[in-house]
Amino acid sequence: MAIEDKIKELIEKRAKARLGGGEKRIQAQHDKGKLTARERIDLLLDENSFEEFDMFISHRCTDFEMDKQKYLGDGVVTGHGTIDGRVVFVFAQDFTVFGGSLSEMFAKKIVKLMDEAMKVGAPVIGLNDSGGARIQEGVLSLAGYADIFQRNIEASGVIPQLSAIFGPCAGGAVYSPALTDFILMSEDASYMFVTGPKVAKTVTGEDISTKDLGGSHVHAAKSGVAHFVSETEEEGLMMLRKMLSYMPQNNLEDPPLYDTTDPIDRVDEGLNHIIPDNPNKPYDVTDIILSIVDESEFMEVHRQYARNMVVGFAKFNGMPVGIVANQPSFLAGVLDIDASKKGARFVRFCDAFNIPVVTLVDVPGFLPGSAQEYGGIITNGAKLMFAYGEATVPKITITLRKSYGGAHDVMACKQLKSDLNYAWPSAEIAVMGAQGAIEVLNYRELSKFESDEERAAYKLKKEDEYREMFANPYQAAKYGFIDDIIEPMNTRFRIIRGLSLLQTKKDSRPPKKHGNIPL
Repeated sequence: MAIEDKIKELIEKRAKARLGGGEKRIQAQHDKGKLTARERIDLLLDENSFEEFDMFISHRCTDFEMDKQKYLGDGVVTGHGTIDGRVVFVFAQDFTVFGGSLSEMFAKKIVKLMDEAMKVGAPVIGLNDSGGARIQEGVLSLAGYADIFQRNIEASGVIPQLSAIFGPCAGGAVYSPALTDFILMSEDASYMFVTGPKVAKTVTGEDISTKDLGGSHVHAAKSGVAHFVSETEEEGLMMLRKMLSYMPQNNLEDPPLYDTTDPIDRVDEGLNHIIPDNPNKPYDVTDIILSIVDESEFMEVHRQYARNMVVGFAKFNGMPVGIVANQPSFLAGVLDIDASKKGARFVRFCDAFNIPVVTLVDVPGFLPGSAQEYGGIITNGAKLMFAYGEATVPKITITLRKSYGGAHDVMACKQLKSDLNYAWPSAEIAVMGAQGAIEVLNYRELSKFESDEERAAYKLKKEDEYREMFANPYQAAKYGFIDDIIEPMNTRFRIIRGLSLLQTKKDSRPPKKHGNIPL
């Protein structure tokens, strides 16, 4: 065969591989409002940057007449490209080929990609759209999943791993995304569950729809499995690009620095008045965040889950930073099980990838009640404490208003090796609020009064005395637990100056294989 004919054969095979399951199945994918695997990759990566691996692989199964059904690529597209000029590795499951089901060779392609990403030290993005294990291949398919899981585990904390769910993701398929750093789901087309509605009905008798069992809203608001939800696939792919802008290539590098025109010393006098005079009145902490970060740009993570805690990415003078904040406008900003887990996981991600953490504190305590105690608030609250105490990245804590009891300790206090601890003049740092404290401290005196009026007047007087003594930041500052009390409108400047100081921070923990975080 002449070289021209061989080149022609190559071109034809490439064209065939790019068609996946064929024109009809591509059209069926479009009819569902979904993009194909290659269309997703083209939108995700910089133009013309994608280099594909293993385009000509096909499965090796001969059972169930599978030898008569072969497609080049075998249901997953793998390769590398760039996002904003930075190298990333990507795999996209192709639903047009056997419903995107995972086979032995399908898994080998992903494993090879992840091994290469670890060698190079670059992020991996998985675009999931799969019917699950390829039943015809039996245990080979299960082994393929486990091979991928092992790579996810080894890569955890070494390279960023992002997952997007753009279709079905069920059974063993859910665990690879669950092992990655962030999961994004598309609003209408995606779902995730370990066992589907039919199995649930057979085993438990529960009659539930696919959407109610594992839709994007369920995982974004109830389970916390999904960190982001996009209205469309196109929006989701842009969100993945945005996420990476806050992350380094790997754990040995720092996040990229960006140019900004937002002045370092920009002040916002509105911050001086944002805390209500009434300590029980709520406000929205995101207003503070948007005021102090570069260009008022904040990428919130887990927006719909555990809304009493706000976490997300922003930049200060072009430096990517993770922000953790109590949210007084939801459940008064108390810490509960879900908020503790949400905060802990985010802090640990930031620490793994050298992203400084800024914490904004306004926490009245832990949520009381049997539901929280039975659910393990002790262990879950300890997760957040462990995450902060373990983290060696620069940590800056600003106490805005309340910081009471054990919740004060958990929220990046000085003793958990926070580097800089500032407080606004409105800060109240104490074991508990004035009302509760007086009922404990003056129980005997209160019981001596015969009339309710006298008791109320005495209690009010003692509460005022308690607030004067403890409901301020000066007691903590007197002991050096607060480094400085700052004017709210200067918060941005003080954070940027602190981050600049801490760029050369060196911190270490005792040598060990790993800690035993209270899971």
